[in-house]
Amino acid sequence: MFEIIKLLFDICLFRKGPQHLPYSPSLLYSMIGVYAVVNFLTIHISVGQLSALLTVTICTLVVVGFSWGMLYFGHRLARFNQTTCALLGTDALLSFFAVPGISSMVTGGMTLLAFSVMIVLMIWHWAITGHIIRNALDQTLMFGLGLAFLYLFSLYQVLDLLFPDATIVE
Repeated sequence: MFEIIKLLFDICLFRKGPQHLPYSPSLLYSMIGVYAVVNFLTIHISVGQLSALLTVTICTLVVVGFSWGMLYFGHRLARFNQTTCALLGTDALLSFFAVPGISSMVTGGMTLLAFSVMIVLMIWHWAITGHIIRNALDQTLMFGLGLAFLYLFSLYQVLDLLFPDATIVE
């Protein structure tokens, strides 16, 4: 598992792409579990258990559905496993690092530092998602960033519509 975490860090640092992750259905199930647990704990900081569980379920379905749809229409469905693992795993890493900022903001410590860290993590998440999309679809970085922006913006809008009281930072 250490090797997978190292690969995910390399993807976050733009050194590697999703194609470097091993093709493994068990890895995909593990990434779904890790993503769900980390995001549940992150979201549960600011909302109740039921809202956090529903939010994580919807987020997981959206990530998996987006990955499948993007690769299906891009005629690269064979890359589904690795691309989805990369999207889920890098998101879980960033969410883990966002916990101190979210905790600080929820407890009333809306400091400039906490806010700045959260903005940097959101921009980094967007860039990582664009990097993963670029590699998965063999497109340019601008295409990947554009599609990543549409995906993340849509995800936030859906979550805000369904859970207006939840604070979601991925």
